[in-house]
Amino acid sequence: MRASLLSLVALAVGVAVPAAAQLSRTAQPEPKQGYWWYQAPPPKDDDADPEALAKPRIPPMAELARLTPPKIRKLIEAQRDYAATVLTIDAVADFWRLQDFARRKARAFAGVTQVAMLHHPELSAKSANPMVGDARATMGAEKEQVRRHYLRGQAGQFALVMFSRSSCGYCRVQWPIIERFREETGWQVTLMDIDQRPELATRFGVEITPTTMVIRRGSAQRMVIASGVESYPNLSQTAYQAVRLLLGDIRPEQFLTGAGEEDGFFDALSAGPVSATDPRVLGGDLVTSSLEPRP
Repeated sequence: MRASLLSLVALAVGVAVPAAAQLSRTAQPEPKQGYWWYQAPPPKDDDADPEALAKPRIPPMAELARLTPPKIRKLIEAQRDYAATVLTIDAVADFWRLQDFARRKARAFAGVTQVAMLHHPELSAKSANPMVGDARATMGAEKEQVRRHYLRGQAGQFALVMFSRSSCGYCRVQWPIIERFREETGWQVTLMDIDQRPELATRFGVEITPTTMVIRRGSAQRMVIASGVESYPNLSQTAYQAVRLLLGDIRPEQFLTGAGEEDGFFDALSAGPVSATDPRVLGGDLVTSSLEPRP
């Protein structure tokens, strides 16, 4: 009886030990994960090529028409690179199909733009700058008359100085143009040879000749209007703009606004300020020309 009891205990122990070992093997805790526990990244596939060639997906026309221009450009570039690599007829043809779509898209935009300009003529430059030769010539003559009249009115306040050197051949070309300016506007013009007076080059910052400068009498205000040879129309236009700028009649943003173009299409400030330094912009809020806050 005692022997059979011992054999039963031995059998139970023999069965329990492997079961406990198996339980201990299966109940291993998984590695901790989370913000505070480091987990090694999976090994990278060294065989993967980041620049592997992939055929771009060309969407159907209805989907292609809804893509923005940057996405269309990116798709065209991808198809171009793919076609140039595989050099198959189908790939090259797909590239040119995309190019043709972009061409038709641009043509359509140009057509809608034309209609929009007809509906909103204030957005077109044609009213301010006629394209017809006779009309342009007439408008140019009117602007020149306005400039001449304005500059003649400022002859007592401003003078023109041309800095030159005795060895400067271009100075001999520019000086007759300066003399014509004197005849047209009545301004005093002066020729300064910086070889004879080198201190003037340092004082006025002159490095090349000829240099033409507008100087305001009785003031430190001055402005270079030409470096090198400049034609008379350009010289007259730049002098006109320089005087207006020095007198405060225009802001630097309006330097390309010609005579008679104020408050028009070519006036950068005709619809309000465009710069954070404009006096009409206070703390980032737009105000009217009378400096009264807008509602």
